[in-house]
Amino acid sequence: MAKFMDVHSGFRDITAEQLQQAHDADVAIQDEEGVTFEHAWADPESGMVYCLSEAPSAEAVQRVHERAGHRADEVHMVPLSV
Repeated sequence: MAKFMDVHSGFRDITAEQLQQAHDADVAIQDEEGVTFEHAWADPESGMVYCLSEAPSAEAVQRVHERAGHRADEVHMVPLSV
């Protein structure tokens, strides 16, 4: 399985609790698409949210996010890391 980083915008002033709720919504249904959401980060000032996952495809990541109510603006495979 590959790693993916996805990006969401429009979450200005998001709180830690709201970020956790969004992450939990993804995790609750991730198994249905074979996705494992590993971590999420947010910048409340810019409204950007970033999620790291392991998944069979970018489309699987997007389907989970859509069903959880927060479609990603971009989903990128990240094949290299150090």
